[in-house]
Amino acid sequence: MTTTEKGLHRRNPHNADYDFKALIQSEPKLAPFVHENKYGNLSIDFSNAQAVLLLNKALLSHFYKIKNWTIPKSYLCPPIPGRADYIHYIADLLSSSNKGVIPRGKHIKGLDIGTGANCIYPIIGSSVYEWDFVGADADAVSLNSAKNIVSNNNLNGKIACRLQTNPDNIFTGIIKKEDRFDFTLCNPPFHKSHSDASKGTQRKNKNLKNIDAKALNFGGQANELWYPGGEIAFITKMIKQSVKFSKNCLWFSSLVSKKENLAVIQKVLQELRVADLKIIEMSQGQKVSRIVAWTFLSTQEQETWIKNRL
Repeated sequence: MTTTEKGLHRRNPHNADYDFKALIQSEPKLAPFVHENKYGNLSIDFSNAQAVLLLNKALLSHFYKIKNWTIPKSYLCPPIPGRADYIHYIADLLSSSNKGVIPRGKHIKGLDIGTGANCIYPIIGSSVYEWDFVGADADAVSLNSAKNIVSNNNLNGKIACRLQTNPDNIFTGIIKKEDRFDFTLCNPPFHKSHSDASKGTQRKNKNLKNIDAKALNFGGQANELWYPGGEIAFITKMIKQSVKFSKNCLWFSSLVSKKENLAVIQKVLQELRVADLKIIEMSQGQKVSRIVAWTFLSTQEQETWIKNRL
């Protein structure tokens, strides 16, 4: 099944233009970076890493009541609107197993694979839908940062952090025998190599008219930006490893940046005879991506799962 919707998700609060006056009230340090653009509208220089960081802090404070958020220097500073979209589409996905009603509350539990130093998905999901989360990462620095964000915002009862000690594993070592996750989500490394990632950064910065092509406006460490074989290799591995945990999770999911990778992903899922497969398209401006979601549970098993969780 493919679902297409133009623009950001209808429940995404970032659909409207940024209200910079309100954002500055939430994060006063943003003020010096806000200026009128050539169209006479307030904006920031999106090629300026500090400006982007402070915009994120303002958005998280204003919309999600996160007052203490920071990340280590040069780690990935994610665009909040697109991250929020993933969460809202996951909510729709869960509603498809719950007679069209979005399940809310702490009984619903998500697993964020590669939560990163920013912990964005658990923050948004717990704030908007009151879900509980486990954020997993193989990078100790990232996980410590995520733990600090959780602790500094009194989210210890909502978000747990687990370190993946074996980088060859995705779920093993993270999902415990007794765990029941209603969904997993993942923003996999996009590039195939460090060189590939560097070229992508240069293209992005050129589009932003950044004079210093080496500067990263969103940052990112190697493990955040690239993986041998790129996203197709990572997602394929994830799918194959998900079989072992077919009864521990209702829905598995991942972002897919490249449309041409969908055919291979669908083939792998069909070979594993998943019970259901959904491809959900998302768009933000000119950028189009999609979520691939799969489950090993039948429709009846999905309904029973949700019923038992509420």
